[in-house]
Amino acid sequence: MDLNIIWMLLIGYLLGSIPSGVWIGKIFFNKDIRNYGSGNMGTTNTFRVLGKKAGVVVLLIDMLKGSATALLPMLFQSNANALLIGLAAIFGHAFPIFAKFKGGKTVATSVGVLLVYNWQFFLLAWAIFLITIYLTSMVSVASMIGFSLITLSSLFYQDWILTTVAFVLTIFVFVRHWGNISRIRQGKENMVPFGLGYQARQKREKDNK
Repeated sequence: MDLNIIWMLLIGYLLGSIPSGVWIGKIFFNKDIRNYGSGNMGTTNTFRVLGKKAGVVVLLIDMLKGSATALLPMLFQSNANALLIGLAAIFGHAFPIFAKFKGGKTVATSVGVLLVYNWQFFLLAWAIFLITIYLTSMVSVASMIGFSLITLSSLFYQDWILTTVAFVLTIFVFVRHWGNISRIRQGKENMVPFGLGYQARQKREKDNK
C-alpha cells in the first residue's frame, strides 16, 4: 500500500476521533454530555443538553472532521478516492481513540465527507434530511430515512463507489439507531421542538389532558 494512503487514513482516523461534544461540554459547561440525555456524544445530544450554540458548533466541527479528511488526497497530491479516505474520519467518529472507542452515530461527519466529494449530492442529501426532519420531528428517523433515500438517489449518479459507501453507511446508521427504533415504536422517541410530528404530539397530549 502507498505510504501516503496509510498516512491519510491515520490522520483521518485521528481527526474523526476528536470528541467535540465531549470536550466542549467539559471545557465550557463542566458537563460530560455522555451522562445526560441519550448519552450520545454527537450533535443531537449536544443540542439537547448544552443548547443551540454548542449544538451548532459541534455540528460544524463534526462536519469539518469529515471534510478535512476528504481533502487529504489533494493535500498529499494523491489519486486516492476522497470518499474512501473520508471513511477513516467516519470510522474515527464512531470509534474514537480519544473517547474510549465509544463515539457518535456518524451522520454529521459523513455529510462533511460528502460535501467535498460531491457538493451537488451534498445539497440533495441536506434537502432530503431537512424535509424528513420537518415531517417527523425526529432526528433519528430523518437520519435513517435520509440515508436510505440518499443511497437510492446515488444510483442515478452511476457512481458505484458512492452507492456502495452510502449503502454500507445506511446499514451502520440503522444499527447505531437500534435503540431509537424501539422508542419510536413505543411513541417515546425524543423530538425536536418543531415540525409536523412535534405539532401532532403536542395536540395529542393536549387532547389527553
